[in-house]
Amino acid sequence: MTDINDMPGYLIRRLHQISVAIFTARTAEAGFDLTPVQYGALATVNRYPGIDQVTLAGCIAYDKATIGGVVDRLIQKGYLKRDVSPSDRRARVLDLTDEGRAVLEAATPIVAEVQDQSLSGLSEEEARTLLDLLKKATDAGNSLSRAPLRAAPQPK
Repeated sequence: MTDINDMPGYLIRRLHQISVAIFTARTAEAGFDLTPVQYGALATVNRYPGIDQVTLAGCIAYDKATIGGVVDRLIQKGYLKRDVSPSDRRARVLDLTDEGRAVLEAATPIVAEVQDQSLSGLSEEEARTLLDLLKKATDAGNSLSRAPLRAAPQPK
């Protein structure tokens, strides 16, 4: 029987746990009430103002059923606003509020540090290699996910 410490799925889950723990601690120390998924949603809405929820879910590889709760929490925190789409009255589009923009701007350097800290046991070259391999593996398995990454719209 193979030791679980030699299984990629187990190691990926552990690295994810570590990364989330570092993210949570560092953002809380800075006074932010933000999860990694919420940060990803804010960063994506910032890049694509007026994006709809379904497209947002695809851009961050999050399932459509759960993205609504993420968006609702960001609206409750005052970081996002949801409006009727000017091109389709049935659709809702998302934009950052001024407070959301300020939180994103202040949190981004912290999130960059978290990324470095998550791979602190690696040299720069090893970290680049790991990232390249992780991208290759996730690209290869994207269609197998219950929430595959979808192509982003052209930035406005």
